[in-house]
Amino acid sequence: MTNLPKFSAALLHPRYWLTWLGIGILWLIVQLPYPILFKLGCALGRLALRLMKRRAKIVSRNLELCFPQMSEQERQQMVVKNFESVGMGVMETGMAWFWSDKRISRWTEVIGMEHIRDVQAQKRGILLVGLHFLTLELGARQFGLQEPGIGVYRPNDNPLLDWLQTWGRMRSNKSMLDRKDLKGMIKALKKGEVVWYAPDHDYGPRASVFVPLFCR
Repeated sequence: MTNLPKFSAALLHPRYWLTWLGIGILWLIVQLPYPILFKLGCALGRLALRLMKRRAKIVSRNLELCFPQMSEQERQQMVVKNFESVGMGVMETGMAWFWSDKRISRWTEVIGMEHIRDVQAQKRGILLVGLHFLTLELGARQFGLQEPGIGVYRPNDNPLLDWLQTWGRMRSNKSMLDRKDLKGMIKALKKGEVVWYAPDHDYGPRASVFVPLFCR
């Protein structure tokens, strides 16, 4: 189980300076009013659509397979919306990590917390199954403001980003668990904790179960 990380002087090494620059720029940007952030996020997504041509082709092909009844124009509109959401996801990550509790609560709303509390009243643990949506970071922050829990994650290969994402996620939550720590997950559930887990990553045929998507 990962507790609140301690900052290490090693993270100030020159090899991380570009990463620090990116973090600083993101911090500055998310100080802007939300309506401006929304426009910037969408614009960033449209720029990514132009630059990430291979990814755009993958998205288009996936939509073609899932929605063959749609026209090419309708699917292209979905491609654009998808990339706009990707750009907004960058902004929302910065919002989740750097905004105050008050500002988070002002712009977000949680519906259905009574279901969580009903189960907790029975002294039972909760395995909250989710997906890797682009709103993941912001959702985790807001959920933690309502009911702090434990998140299951994959440690980042970049030590600085690993420290930052752990720090950001634990601003309103209890701790993090490595995705391989099954014993830790079971232990937390037995203690009555809320454990967030997203099983939608592809870990290969030996470690994953593949299921049909849109009946395909």
